[in-house]
Amino acid sequence: MRRCFEIVVLAGFFTAAFYFTAATGAAKPDYARRTGKECSFCHPADSWNLNEAGKYYRDHHYSLQGYAPPAKPSGKS
Repeated sequence: MRRCFEIVVLAGFFTAAFYFTAATGAAKPDYARRTGKECSFCHPADSWNLNEAGKYYRDHHYSLQGYAPPAKPSGKS
């Protein structure tokens, strides 16, 4: 009986440790579904930081309406 109790307590400890150490993500797949854009549209590769599009989306009540991506340099002089 004591062994069973120890196993339950140990399992509870590991479950609680996992639950409280899991990071909560700020990025939400729902945003990608809603906008029809890939996550990389608002986030640089391998990062949770926001690029200009992501900051615009956040600052304009989670809407990309009116957003114009910056013009890419043409490479011509």
